[in-house]
Amino acid sequence: MSNTFIIAEMSANHNHHKEIAVETIKAAKKAGADAIKIQTYTADTLTLDCDKPDFVCGKGLWEGETLYNLYKKAYTPWEWHEEIFRVAKEEGLVCFSTPFDKTAVDFLEELGNPIYKIASFEITDIPLIKYIASKHKPIILSIGIATLEDIELAIQTIRAEQNNNITLLKCTSAYPAPIEDANLLTIHDMKQRFGVKVGLSDHTMGSIVPVTAVALGAEVVEKHFIIDRKIGGPDAAFSMEAEDFAQMVSDIRNVEKALGKVNYPSDPSKIKGREFCRSLYVAKDVKAGDIITEENVRSVRPGYGLHPKYLQDILGKKFLISLEKGERLSLEVVS
Repeated sequence: MSNTFIIAEMSANHNHHKEIAVETIKAAKKAGADAIKIQTYTADTLTLDCDKPDFVCGKGLWEGETLYNLYKKAYTPWEWHEEIFRVAKEEGLVCFSTPFDKTAVDFLEELGNPIYKIASFEITDIPLIKYIASKHKPIILSIGIATLEDIELAIQTIRAEQNNNITLLKCTSAYPAPIEDANLLTIHDMKQRFGVKVGLSDHTMGSIVPVTAVALGAEVVEKHFIIDRKIGGPDAAFSMEAEDFAQMVSDIRNVEKALGKVNYPSDPSKIKGREFCRSLYVAKDVKAGDIITEENVRSVRPGYGLHPKYLQDILGKKFLISLEKGERLSLEVVS
């Protein structure tokens, strides 16, 4: 199995300090991530500056906050992007972003953004998806709030632009997400149903869900990453700290090793431990001409003697030579 593509999602975890953003990139590399992902939007490109009930967050992590103020706190300043991309490249990380409108796509194109992530909540924004697909870059699409019809339409839209490099991420759009809502068995179905690469965008606490997802075939894992939750910020409460992220990466890499490949050995001599299987041995001293019985021939450990499948064939036949207890049986000594 090829390595899972592990993405550290910075999101708002710089808490509006550029030096923390830079430090986060370096920490993600140290923790074993393959990529760092940011988001490219402003409050004005996402919502309206409005405090009517429709624009106020309900129960949950951001209860009572207007969408505008939330996104104003969470956005990554566009003037930081160039340095973020540069530092990530210096660290050997893939850096890419989630755009939320066409101006963000155009801006990211100028920076050479190599992959486009489409956020779960944008899966119904077909004009945006079409515009992103037209850039012919790989697309990673979260399906957290999507219906089956939403997913089909998004994929159809992308493919209509002659873009077939699509990865769907199973996602539960809750912050944090309850583990019982992960429904990881969907990952295999996604791959079969849509004919795309599959992965996980995870908002649960801990690493059991992403590690399990890899065992079930996830090729991409995305996890919100923060150096230390004490930094604070809109996403801090459900983000994974650097030390735990490193452990998750280690666990995923070990799962990859354990998955290995489909392997049915054909050469018994090359199977480790094969010597401890059973085989046919002389169980008591015998002389030439003695009849072979279940008393003087037994299937025992170790496995250097005749295969036990021959036992019924040789019972009642005679020994051609005298043999001592503990000698390997072979067809050459049976008449």
